[in-house]
Amino acid sequence: MRTTLLFQCLISALLVLLGVNAHAQQGDDWGAVELRVEHVAGSIHMLIGRGGNIGLSIGDDGVVMIDDQFAPLSARIAETIRGVTNEEIRFLINTHVHGDHVGGNENFANMGVLIFANDKVRMRMVGNVAHAALPVVTFSDTTTLHLNDEQVHAFHVPPAHTDGDSFIHFRGSDVLHLGDVFRTNNFPYIDISSGGTLQGTLDALAMAIGMAGPDTAVIPGHGNVSKREDIVEFRDMILVVMGRVAELVDDGASFADVLSAGTTAEYEAKWGDPERFLSGLYQELGGQL
Repeated sequence: MRTTLLFQCLISALLVLLGVNAHAQQGDDWGAVELRVEHVAGSIHMLIGRGGNIGLSIGDDGVVMIDDQFAPLSARIAETIRGVTNEEIRFLINTHVHGDHVGGNENFANMGVLIFANDKVRMRMVGNVAHAALPVVTFSDTTTLHLNDEQVHAFHVPPAHTDGDSFIHFRGSDVLHLGDVFRTNNFPYIDISSGGTLQGTLDALAMAIGMAGPDTAVIPGHGNVSKREDIVEFRDMILVVMGRVAELVDDGASFADVLSAGTTAEYEAKWGDPERFLSGLYQELGGQL
């Protein structure tokens, strides 16, 4: 059981890095994917489709995209954005390395879009994706784009979901895009194979909580636009489950024991299947799969 789970996790991580998923392997009808744009606040919008939520700064100076979902959707994503503005897409910022967020990089680069990301994102992509898909501009700590009367401030956070996670703060519109460090429709995913860590997840969420005010709109990697209190709830859930799993690990519990112990029972109606979350948590707390 442990060997099978580890193998499945490795395969899943590889497919995500390459920008595919199980559905894509089965011949998905990408044309049937619904794409829609929601206004968030100020000049900021969110594009929902399949994969990570795309943030958009839209104005007379052009469009800044945050993430780009899967490659087969790129043309339709560009068309959907053209339905909101006639201005060109100028810049794209990747929040992290996973393919449901960067799978369209090559296509958008071929449209003339300049791609930004943290240094570690590019390092993890080199050798695994086409050269054109690589970020052209990288930063170790922070970078800021000034356009649309907006400061688009991207900054690296502690190793959380991966070791290359960045948050993007649209300062003028008071909107935070947190990538996959924060989700509203599933449990956290600590991708250990990509440098993610439990402590970094908690530290990054604390940063977001500290930055967000009562009116700040929060774009999660997956799920609905949220507020500061939703990040607090998400963080507090992690702390509760962490404490329960830590006790089990200290008692010598196997991962199968953790899965059957009901450590996430009261949270599953909201955040779904906990197995991937518990796998990362179990390993981070000293358990051996």
